[in-house]
Amino acid sequence: MSKTSQQNTTTDVSGLSVIHTQAHSSGLQQVPQLVPLSPGGGGKAVPPSKQGKKNSFVDRNSDEYRQRRERNNMAVKKSRLKSKQKAQDTLQRVNQLKEENERLEAKIKLLTKELSVLKDLFLEHAHNFADNVQPVGTETTTTNPENSGQ
Repeated sequence: MSKTSQQNTTTDVSGLSVIHTQAHSSGLQQVPQLVPLSPGGGGKAVPPSKQGKKNSFVDRNSDEYRQRRERNNMAVKKSRLKSKQKAQDTLQRVNQLKEENERLEAKIKLLTKELSVLKDLFLEHAHNFADNVQPVGTETTTTNPENSGQ
């Protein structure tokens, strides 16, 4: 049985070659393979935010630059405040959990003591009960001297 395969290569918008392989005498479905276009094979991926930017000179005195800096500074402040708030919330939660843990450990000690006392009472009661009960089949019979000799 001979198998023939066919490859089609297309270029994607993201700069990757997509190789589609079809096997003719096979019932198996083929999965496309992604291959980088650059001959070197490996390179750093460029984030989408930097793909369309050009290395042009930015006038630091322009209104656009000042607006972008102001927006960025506000975003940084907001991010830092959010991070600080999250850290404070985490610290508060840690303290709550520590207090709850201490309360639960104290409750465990109290319940362990109570269990020990109740266990001792039960064992003492069981021991006293066992001393007062005679085993079955070892009953003591009292002899009546009036009926003995007849």
